[in-house]
Amino acid sequence: MSNILVYALHHEGAFNKNSLGAVAEASRLAGELGGEAHAVVVGAGIADDLAATLGSYGATKVYKADGPEGLSGPVIDVMGKLFDGGDYQYAVFGGGLLGFEIGAGLAARIDAGVTMEVTAVNVVDGQLAAERPILGDSSISTSRYKGKGIIIARLNAFEVKETGGSAASVEQVSYEASTQSQQANIVTRGEQRGADVDIEGASILVAGGRGLGKAEGFQLAEDLAKAFGGNAAVAATRAVVDAGWYPYAAQIGQTGKTVAPKLYLAAGISGAIQHKVGMQSSENIVAINKDANAPIFEFSDLGIVGDLNKILPKLTEAVKARKG
Repeated sequence: MSNILVYALHHEGAFNKNSLGAVAEASRLAGELGGEAHAVVVGAGIADDLAATLGSYGATKVYKADGPEGLSGPVIDVMGKLFDGGDYQYAVFGGGLLGFEIGAGLAARIDAGVTMEVTAVNVVDGQLAAERPILGDSSISTSRYKGKGIIIARLNAFEVKETGGSAASVEQVSYEASTQSQQANIVTRGEQRGADVDIEGASILVAGGRGLGKAEGFQLAEDLAKAFGGNAAVAATRAVVDAGWYPYAAQIGQTGKTVAPKLYLAAGISGAIQHKVGMQSSENIVAINKDANAPIFEFSDLGIVGDLNKILPKLTEAVKARKG
């Protein structure tokens, strides 16, 4: 019962970053419990060589099952069957919409406790204790489990860390598809609009909020990011993503991505706590806002009170002049 089961999502021959973080975290926790981390992959024609690479992140065994990729039902069926075998007490997921869906479904299937938006997990008295921020991330709630436990992380909460382990053993597993898992089919699968926005890897981020006024206002942020060149990108708040001004792939905050660039330039962002938790680890924070009382000035290294439509173009020209 010291082993931990972890789901690994893959697409076009590569594992999802959050899944790799979950595998590494499950490996660490299982090691402290005296067990092993075992991964589950579900898809059509998954190569054994690909599945075995999860050993580099700490999985000692990979269960491989045939089924449609990207649907929760088949994964719940497979993981439920493995739990029924009695070898597992915990399952770990790396977050994301599919992770939430599978984790919640699996909790109902095996009658387990479930904790979502987890940011840290510890071993306490031989059991897992999951921590999640509550009350606008102002406090931490700790969950422990009377029996089985499902832990679903906040996006990017678990570090992707190679453990130096050898290739994992790969075992084909069969399962009986439940009635409910047969009620949905994948029609098409592809990258969402804006998926090419790599805000997590950028060293400079120009983030836009409602202060930009409209979707077209993001052109100012894009011009500035382009002037910086190199590893600069444009990010956005949840409010403007919800308004359809910018893609979700660029969203920062509690329900988006967590970033830590060298420079974070916030343009027209108020600084709500939900946004702060996603960018507060930035090395340098510069905020531009016409509201001198905007909360973001409380945790910025440099604050500029003024009109974005005047400041951003001048800043872009200054950066261009500086770079020659």
